[in-house]
Amino acid sequence: MERLDVVNNKERFEKLKEAIQDYLDVKDTIKTGIEDEEKIEYQKKKILSYFGAGENDWENYKWQLKNRIASAKILKVLLNLDEKEAQQIEQVGKIYRFAISPYYLSLIDPNDPNCPIKRQSVPSSLELVEKGELDPMDEEHTSPTKIITQRYPDRLIIKVTNICGMFCRFCQRRRLIGETDTHASLDDITDAIEYVAQNPNIRDVLITGGDALMLSDEILEWILRSLRQIRHVEIIRIGTRAPVTLPQRITKELVDMLKKYHPIYINTHFNHPREITKDSKRACEMLSDAGVPLGNQMVLLNGVNNHKYIVRKLNQELLKIRVKPYYIFHPKRVKGTSHFWVTIEEGMEIIESLRGRTSGMAVPTYIINAPKGKGKTPIMPNYLLYFGKDKVVFRNWEGEVFEVDNGQ
Repeated sequence: MERLDVVNNKERFEKLKEAIQDYLDVKDTIKTGIEDEEKIEYQKKKILSYFGAGENDWENYKWQLKNRIASAKILKVLLNLDEKEAQQIEQVGKIYRFAISPYYLSLIDPNDPNCPIKRQSVPSSLELVEKGELDPMDEEHTSPTKIITQRYPDRLIIKVTNICGMFCRFCQRRRLIGETDTHASLDDITDAIEYVAQNPNIRDVLITGGDALMLSDEILEWILRSLRQIRHVEIIRIGTRAPVTLPQRITKELVDMLKKYHPIYINTHFNHPREITKDSKRACEMLSDAGVPLGNQMVLLNGVNNHKYIVRKLNQELLKIRVKPYYIFHPKRVKGTSHFWVTIEEGMEIIESLRGRTSGMAVPTYIINAPKGKGKTPIMPNYLLYFGKDKVVFRNWEGEVFEVDNGQ
């Protein structure tokens, strides 16, 4: 009998291995930035040479911000673009502003026409397709003060700036990018903080933008200190893509300041494994070492990450740099972003492919934002097949059906 059990167990273990063999066969072909460091380093040197800059400049986030690429002519040189594409970029840029940090530009593979980094950052003529809405989440009508959006009873967001290290081409707030970089006025920020103070139901405040870490350390600390003085504010969150697009912003001075105002949480947006580089890894580790829990909110994007193996690789690699996959956002129907839209079926397939085939830590919640500011709604495969008075029937990740007693 023991020998039979051993044989049966061996067969079971082989079956489990087979369940992920398809992923193991292709995993190494989906490169992280760390795994493709040589190509990225080559691009970095090319960019530094163009600007006549050195390593110290590159590591300075203020230099990175000052030298964001916002010109089709410069992109043409640095990415080896043809004249037609350069003209298209210039045309789109007149309607939807773009700016790319030199760091993030170095992640683009000029020889890959489908580069997921390029697709996220370089304007495309597809942005001129007239589909979608400027404000599908109706943020303009869920704002009790100028820079607050509130859709839930106990939490809200404060939009402190329109500045980003890189303007994502799928941005849900592209209507707010404008023509110039602008922080919210101190008066508007003060009004927002006073609103929080006057409403004891608010226990959770998300500071975002734009990118909240584009504020100076001094202004950010003033906001954090002001919020920490409000007794009913329990949680402060910061929304930022800086670890991904401008990791140089994560400095010792910044993390030392953040430590003073715990609990602080940061949600960031890694959308593809190539964004996990030695620099983004360092930035995330600095924040984690400072006691800041990190969550990732991936946006599901056509041509970037709408494949189950890409998402699995991304989530597994994120855990290695101490970032918890938190949400997968279904793309919002923002005007000028229709080329990024995917079907809900695609998202469901991805979530289904994660469950059981990787650890629960690597399985985020798939979310769709209801229209007109009606909030986040989770989307998940149906594992509950029947709900009866005495019995409940389920299926597991392998498709096997089972039942359990309901209650006593």
